[in-house]
Amino acid sequence: MFQLFMEGGLWGMTLLTLELIGLLLAAWKAPAWVREIGLLALISGAVYTLLGISQVLGFVREAGEVAFPVLAGGLRVTCIPVIYGLLIQALALVIRMVQKPRI
Repeated sequence: MFQLFMEGGLWGMTLLTLELIGLLLAAWKAPAWVREIGLLALISGAVYTLLGISQVLGFVREAGEVAFPVLAGGLRVTCIPVIYGLLIQALALVIRMVQKPRI
């Protein structure tokens, strides 16, 4: 897990982890913020994924020809933050479903 954290980018994954901690604290102290923190995590993951794709394309432009396995590895790494953000958003949805009043 730590290897995926480091591959996903230190700043982006740290921000997403802080959002996860904020989500868990909000579920306990401020339930109204659960949805907003989940959406923030999803957007943060998407932004860091787009930044990673931009970086990969910049390297491809500078290098000229790049082998497909190298390109595929770079694209795999860029998908890590958005997957983490989606998992945080899914957790936020589960928390909201549990916290909703029963009929």
